[in-house]
Amino acid sequence: MSFRTTISWLIFPLTMWYAVGVAVRNFLYAVGLLKQEAPHVTTIGVGNLATGGTGKTPHVEYLLRLLSGKYRTAMLSRGYKRQSKGYVLDDGSHNPLLLGDEPALVAAKHPEVQVAVCNDRLEGVRRLIAPVPVVTDEADADEEQEAPSPIQLIVLDDVYQHRRIKPSINILLTEYQHPFFRDHILPYGNLREFRSDRDRASIVIVTKCPARLNPIEKHNIIHDLKLQNYQKVFFSYLQYGALQTLDGHPAEVDLRRMDNVLLLTGIAHPAPMLEELRRTSKVQHLAFGDHHDYTRRDMARIRDTFQSLPGQRKVIVTTEKDAVRLKGKTEGLPVYVLPIEVAFHKDKDIDFDQVIESIVRENISFLSKLNIWNR
Repeated sequence: MSFRTTISWLIFPLTMWYAVGVAVRNFLYAVGLLKQEAPHVTTIGVGNLATGGTGKTPHVEYLLRLLSGKYRTAMLSRGYKRQSKGYVLDDGSHNPLLLGDEPALVAAKHPEVQVAVCNDRLEGVRRLIAPVPVVTDEADADEEQEAPSPIQLIVLDDVYQHRRIKPSINILLTEYQHPFFRDHILPYGNLREFRSDRDRASIVIVTKCPARLNPIEKHNIIHDLKLQNYQKVFFSYLQYGALQTLDGHPAEVDLRRMDNVLLLTGIAHPAPMLEELRRTSKVQHLAFGDHHDYTRRDMARIRDTFQSLPGQRKVIVTTEKDAVRLKGKTEGLPVYVLPIEVAFHKDKDIDFDQVIESIVRENISFLSKLNIWNR
C-alpha cells in the first residue's frame, strides 16, 4: 500500500465530514434557504476551487488594466493575514499590515483603482458604492464641491466560496499543472469544494499554461473540464518582466552574468518562476509558505543562505507579493523583484478581452438605465 493511499484512509473521516458540510451549505444556497444577493453594481468575481496557487492576483491585475481606464473601478479582497479588522479602504499608504500583501500590491501598482478589504464581501461592496458625503470648509462655502464619481465596477478577489454575493461575472481559475479535475476535496486533496461546483462559473481560465500550448492537449483539457454550454474557457500563461528594485524602479542587473541566484518565495506554487530563472541562471531556491510574514529569524536564515552561495556575483530574486512583506527588512542584501503579467492564448473564435468588455459594457449600461427609471 502506497504512502498516499495510507494517508487517504487515515484522513477519510475528516474528508467525509468536510464534504458533508460543503454539500449541505451549497444545497441551502441552491434551495434559497441561504440567500444570495446581486449588488446594484457590476462585479467580476475571481476565484478557484483549490486552496491557492492558481494566480488570482495577476488575473485581477489583468482585469484592472483592461477596464479601469474605461470605468470607475474598485478592487475588493478579504485581505488575508492583515492585522486590521472589518472594512478598510486604502488611504494611499498601501500598508500591507492594514490591507494584506496582495491588496497592498494592487493598490501600489494601480493608484487609479480604489482598493478595499472586508471579510464580508457583501458589506464591502455596500460600503464601496455608498454615496460619499462631501465635506466643505466654511471658508470655501461659496465654492461648489464635486462628489466623487460613483463606482461602476468592482473586481472581487478570491470570492468563489463567498456565496452571499452573486457576481455579474464569475471567473473560475484552475492551474495547468494542478487542474481541479485531477484533485480531491480537503483534507485529502486541495479542493475547497466539489469539482461539480465549477458549474457556478460563467468563465473558466486554465492558468500558468506553457507559452506554446499543443492544440491536442488544449482539446483534452477542455474535455476533462466537463463544462456546460453556457461556460466559456480560456487559457492563460505568465510573462516575466525586467528585474526591479523593491521600490519598483528598473534594476540594471543581468542574471546571465551572475554566478548564483537565490530565489526567495512565499507563494503557493513557485515552480513556474523557478523554471523561468533556471533557463539562464544557476539558482538555489529558499521557499516559505504562502503569504509568509518574514521574521528576524527568517531574515537571518536568508542572509546565511545567500552568503554561503559560491561566487562573488550573486543576487536575491523574489516575487512582487513577497516584496511587499520584505520592505524595510533587507538592508545590505541585493534583493530584486521579478514582475509577472498574464497573457492569453489567442483563439480564432473567441477573445477574452472582447467577452469581458462586452458583458461589462452591457451590464453597466443596464444598471445606468435602471437608476434613471428608479429616480
